[in-house]
Amino acid sequence: MSAADRVAELTATFTAPSLDVAWLLCDRHPADRAAFTVVDSDGRASTLTFGDLAADSHRCARALQGLGVGPGDRVATLMGKGTDLVTVILAIWRLGAVYVPLFTAFAPQAIAPRLEGSGVHVVVVDPDQRHKLDPGPDMPGDPQRRIVVTKTSTSPGDTLLADLVTAESPEPVPAIPTSGDGPLVHMFTSGTTGKPKGVIHPVSYIAGWQVYLEYGLGVTGDSCYWCAADPGWAYGLYSAIVAPLAAGIPSLLLSGGFSPETTWRTLVDHQVTDFTAAPTVYRGLRSSTAPVPQGLRLQRASSAGEPLTPEVNEWAGSTLGLAVHDHFGQTEVGMPLANHHHPELDRPLKTGSMGRPSPGWNLTVLADEKDEPAGPGVLGRVAIDVAASPLMTFRDYQIPGQAGAKFTADGRWYLTGDAGRVDDDGDFFFSSRDDDVIIMAGYRIGPFEIESVLAQHPAVAECSVIGAPDDVRGEVIEAYVVLRDSSDGSPELAAELQMLVKTRYAAHAYPRTIHFIDALPKTPSGKTQRYLLRDRRRIELTTPEPR
Repeated sequence: MSAADRVAELTATFTAPSLDVAWLLCDRHPADRAAFTVVDSDGRASTLTFGDLAADSHRCARALQGLGVGPGDRVATLMGKGTDLVTVILAIWRLGAVYVPLFTAFAPQAIAPRLEGSGVHVVVVDPDQRHKLDPGPDMPGDPQRRIVVTKTSTSPGDTLLADLVTAESPEPVPAIPTSGDGPLVHMFTSGTTGKPKGVIHPVSYIAGWQVYLEYGLGVTGDSCYWCAADPGWAYGLYSAIVAPLAAGIPSLLLSGGFSPETTWRTLVDHQVTDFTAAPTVYRGLRSSTAPVPQGLRLQRASSAGEPLTPEVNEWAGSTLGLAVHDHFGQTEVGMPLANHHHPELDRPLKTGSMGRPSPGWNLTVLADEKDEPAGPGVLGRVAIDVAASPLMTFRDYQIPGQAGAKFTADGRWYLTGDAGRVDDDGDFFFSSRDDDVIIMAGYRIGPFEIESVLAQHPAVAECSVIGAPDDVRGEVIEAYVVLRDSSDGSPELAAELQMLVKTRYAAHAYPRTIHFIDALPKTPSGKTQRYLLRDRRRIELTTPEPR
């Protein structure tokens, strides 16, 4: 089957006027087939079959139903990766309710607006996360919201999910049909450029992620597949849980946070063939002193969440014996660009490229001054052709009209908010977020290319480049650099980094100032917030010196 035919098939499946989400994700698959391998922090593994998941999610659905959860109601989880999480998620969808994921690294100040903004009816929370929901300055109380703790709780009066499930009948709950347009997930953008916005994904959004799993990641029924991204965010939720469920392909879930030692152990112990993670994971492995183990069986490695800088593949080629394929996506739309692993679409990698349009997507780079293609090699606005992209489901944010600036006036193009270019072969190259483009003395400069050069220096752990106000040039380039050893920061190293950019990128585009800092400001998902660095620098430059 061709990629185009596969897109048509999956689109028809997930856009049907009447469908059963739980059947599509679980009940239609063989009961004895493994759905998830769950690995705890000590390396102990357990298997959850589709039959187990079906039975457990039916009982859990009855428990939630007893709390008043029904079609359209929002149910959130503040839970770690594991059997309980996938069971609760599927139970939510059995009832026609809408899932609201919460990242377990969130503090109350980040949790509260997501609960309020989505109108959550019930929150299911792990015991170690329960304290974050206690009323306080950052967590307004809501008597209408039910808090359900998964197992044990030290808070008096808490409802325990385990008790509710035990008391319920094992009889299946009646299927509640929905449609391709029906709401599936209510989540929020990561806040890279400002306040997070609510996004409601329809059921049809699943089709794009299954296409990505099969063509972008190249996962097959013979793969041992592991997505290390956290399911509190879109990439982890759909790549680690939803798309594998839809495809009936086993997925590995590792409890707990990232560590190089645990990652290496898991890759070897489970003979992982297909691995995908954020660039920070690969950089963490590269920077670690943990020895690379013998016995790796990796065949495909992928990255998404932020641009992949070149030093990762310099390391991966010599250490892993393969290249990490960079992919591009957004909470709103899914994964429209990829350096595909599928044999039908696999191409030689180009340094810095985020790939070509995935099946079901049509993208271009629009000129800055008009809504027409900019032409090969010209920096412009990365855009999706809405009508020519059958996997495109996004129309607006939760607050109607909030997405007006994301579409051109005629509605044809969705503007990703990223600046980039496309070459003669159709490969796309990321430059920066639109707001991050630096205009210095008439030159348009993308921070990413400069950051890619700086990151190749052995002393640099990570960096971010911004445009700072300048009376003569309008803006000048400045770099914020986090060093592997903070004591190495010196004028000599700053000069060395400036020369590196001059010689490897462009003589005019070197950072006029190098700021050595302890950490970059980031969203909870790990994406750098350049706008905070710009704001900080603008204040520094406009604040009078004390007398």
